[in-house]
Amino acid sequence: ALTVRFITRRFIGDYDPTLEMIYRHVAVIDGEMVHFEILDTAGQEEDSLQIEEKIKWGDGFAVVYSVTDRCSFDEVMRLCFLINHLHGSPRRGGGAEQPPVVIVGNKKDLQFDRMVSTEDGQSLSKALKLPFFEIS
Repeated sequence: ALTVRFITRRFIGDYDPTLEMIYRHVAVIDGEMVHFEILDTAGQEEDSLQIEEKIKWGDGFAVVYSVTDRCSFDEVMRLCFLINHLHGSPRRGGGAEQPPVVIVGNKKDLQFDRMVSTEDGQSLSKALKLPFFEIS
């Protein structure tokens, strides 16, 4: 839903969150035309090789968890570590600059179902030295 909203500027409630999709989008950012290819993972990768291939594919990452799902939050640190490890590896161009990464807590409007506090997200982002946002 987050990706669809970014591309269409509308919230689409009916979509299948289990389907992995690649979206293509063009946007003007700071006066410059930017071509996006966004891999919206289904978040259900079975093994680490699948996850690693997807991380190698990306140039920037929004690591999204649901504030109503503690398990999704618990995956954030592991995914950020993998991104750092795979993009900092000498095999990938001499350990060049790390890609941009942001941590996003989604579904903040579902306060009664919340399992992850805003403070938990802020603490993790501070520990990982990454930007953090909560959205809905």
